[in-house]
Amino acid sequence: MNMLDKIYLKLNNLLFREVRKNSLLVKINTAFSRGALTAPLRKIDNTNPLSWEFSAFSQNGEDGIIDYLISQLRSSNRYFIEIGANNCIDNNTGWLAYGKNFSGMMIEGDEYTYKTSLDTKPWYTNYVNQFVTIENIKELDKMVLYKDPDLLSLDIDGNDYYIMDALFQQGFRPKIAVVEYNSCYGPFMSMTIQYKSDFNCFAEHPTALYYGVSISLWKQLFDKYGYRFISVDSNGVNAFFIHTDYFDKQFIDNIQPVLFKENAHQLRKFNQGWEYQFSLIQEMVFYKEENR
Repeated sequence: MNMLDKIYLKLNNLLFREVRKNSLLVKINTAFSRGALTAPLRKIDNTNPLSWEFSAFSQNGEDGIIDYLISQLRSSNRYFIEIGANNCIDNNTGWLAYGKNFSGMMIEGDEYTYKTSLDTKPWYTNYVNQFVTIENIKELDKMVLYKDPDLLSLDIDGNDYYIMDALFQQGFRPKIAVVEYNSCYGPFMSMTIQYKSDFNCFAEHPTALYYGVSISLWKQLFDKYGYRFISVDSNGVNAFFIHTDYFDKQFIDNIQPVLFKENAHQLRKFNQGWEYQFSLIQEMVFYKEENR
């Protein structure tokens, strides 16, 4: 490669980096605009978690539920942890990081997403490229500032149950936890995928339905560690749990949780409910609570 080719390649890379940076900045501004438009329209009912929803950086109203729950905390360290943080923008902690200047740790497993998002990461946030497994999860002890963050969000479309269980065993106790559930397992089956350190839902089954955790199994796990189930979101993607030590009992007892909803994307994609969706993957190998 001659000198002119090297100069051209360098300029091309710089141009791509600038275009990518500007694209992410547009995303940030769009998120703030969306939040500014939707948050004031809420009619908040402290008994109904779906009334708390709004989306700025999040996809399914998570920003609003998280924001409201944090406002009810007895004590706060203004710190979060997100595993599966994407580009720092399209996730569950962007609102806290960009909008409320919380500090925290965002962890993203995809190297390309990580590298192309470094220029616009939130100022007070540590952004780490790591595919989290139960084999390397002990490294989080050295990386995080608090093991009792105001919020922990987990969304890795795979080994979520095993990662959360390992975090609990290491002494992590988030005040609020947001975890993705897979509605195709239905409201009552307690199950998750078989653990695989390099799990990829798109490679495991052509439907991409073989991933994650049932809502029932999540409830069983969090109950063991003193958490109360709050609700799922209106699009049937996330489940919310709070540690009862950090909230007033009256506030917790008055909440009327939404126990289960179908995943809106999966329902639209397959045009049938969870029973049909599960029939497509029922021959796969699952971990079930009774296996213990």
